[in-house]
Amino acid sequence: MNIHHLELFYYVARHGGVTEAARRMPYGIQQPAISAQVIQLEEHLGVTLFHRRPFALTRPGEELYAFIRPFFEGLDDLADRLRGSAVERVRIGASEVVQRDHLPEVLQRVREQFPDLKLNLREGYRPQLEAWLLAQEIDLAITMLEGRPQGGIKSEPLIRLHLALIVPDDSPIRSAAELWEQDRIEHPLITLPAEEGISRHFQQGLARLGVDWFTSLEVSGLRLVETYVANGHGIGLGLDVPRMQRVPGVRAIPLPEFPEIVVGALWVGRRTSVMDSVVKACHDRAKALGGSA
Repeated sequence: MNIHHLELFYYVARHGGVTEAARRMPYGIQQPAISAQVIQLEEHLGVTLFHRRPFALTRPGEELYAFIRPFFEGLDDLADRLRGSAVERVRIGASEVVQRDHLPEVLQRVREQFPDLKLNLREGYRPQLEAWLLAQEIDLAITMLEGRPQGGIKSEPLIRLHLALIVPDDSPIRSAAELWEQDRIEHPLITLPAEEGISRHFQQGLARLGVDWFTSLEVSGLRLVETYVANGHGIGLGLDVPRMQRVPGVRAIPLPEFPEIVVGALWVGRRTSVMDSVVKACHDRAKALGGSA
């Protein structure tokens, strides 16, 4: 028997149907593919393993499920025992901004618990990160949470923040409404790259307001946004982070009318102790910045 077909049948039996199995699989696989491969298993055995509507295991299905269940349910515990004698390692994917501005402090905390930690970092944005998770090329992703992750990917929010406009201290602008009321915004807009969730979120919000204001200058980090604003190059897009120390010479105008930015952790399957430590350190970092979890 094909071991992959048995795994798919295990998830179907465990979660009560093909639809729920597709949602709970630890890696990405579509519902039609599960159905087709379970049918192949039934054809190979020459029996019906379960009734579709309403879902119910047949007697052969119950016998097969009882046989394979201990094996599949014991895999996570076995992995933990094997990891106990192995070098602790974690592969993390995140944007350049997260890697430069936040992960150094997070990983310093993690190394206090795992001093021999082997670490691999990979730079990417949400679609890439999800693809790498499903391909098991990374273990954990730190990224904006937008909509529901792909099937099999689990998520946990870390911090919720409002967007903010970054203006020079001496700017006469006191509210974003002053800009939205203008026929044409003449101030150059300084933002992160268009692929970054913050930039996409902002442009979507502007579209809902019926405002056209496109990026004049792209930079690689939020600190650089503030630096260019302080040097008179325009108005920047940033985040309203209560306890973050800003570049001298700038101030933030929060944008509460825009939906919140939610940054979170993504992973597939069961988290290891190292991954748990990374997520906890991220929560601690979020609290230190004054964001709500």
